[in-house]
Amino acid sequence: MADTGPGVLVFRGNPVFSDMSKFKYHRDEGRHFPVAIVVCLLMSLIGVNSTRAQYIPGQEWPSQQAQVQEPQSQQPSDQAVPGQEVLTNPIPALSASDTTYKLDSGDIIRINVFNQPDLSGEFQLDGNGQFVMPLIGRIDAQDRTSAELEILLVERLRPDFLVNPRIFVQVLNYRPYYLIGEIGAKGAFPYVAGMTYLYAIVKAGGFGYRAKKKFVYVIRSDDPEQKEIKLGLDEYVQPGDIIRIPERLF
Repeated sequence: MADTGPGVLVFRGNPVFSDMSKFKYHRDEGRHFPVAIVVCLLMSLIGVNSTRAQYIPGQEWPSQQAQVQEPQSQQPSDQAVPGQEVLTNPIPALSASDTTYKLDSGDIIRINVFNQPDLSGEFQLDGNGQFVMPLIGRIDAQDRTSAELEILLVERLRPDFLVNPRIFVQVLNYRPYYLIGEIGAKGAFPYVAGMTYLYAIVKAGGFGYRAKKKFVYVIRSDDPEQKEIKLGLDEYVQPGDIIRIPERLF
């Protein structure tokens, strides 16, 4: 507020009276208004306009208290991270406790006969799917599950050797799979649960120069007709598979 002369002050660019003794009545269109009332109204309007001039759209009025927002804890995002692969389907694992797996040549099994360490041990199935066990001799395990082999061993041991034999059969190592055709390395490879045909090809050195890279031909070991079937590279290898990578013409 600045003083511009006797009895007159300037408030925010507007002249007002500072000397109340100089207030007088003025005539305006036949009506008398106290000058003090006019001054008060002007100062009130100036204050409102100044407050409005400082308001920015989208913000709260200065008279309102600002709300304090607490920082939100960041939760792990379910979105895929760039450069990482998202697995939409779980890889099925063929375990030693799988009840549907059929035994065949090359499988290594462990047989545990309760309280009979001389009869227990590890055995590998030969080319005919058989193995030799103490006391009872040669056992044909081909195309049998672990549970079916347990029943067979109980029948062979009872009652001549054991009154009430209790037997548990577990697969330790599955038979290998075989790769032929347009592949970097041919031959037998140890089976790994959950591997795809593409992964098996990569382990063997990758495709050959003239290989078709969209599918493979497979002969299943449990197929009595031994016919080739056409499978995609994302299908899963089975123990004993004979996998042929075809050759392209051009």
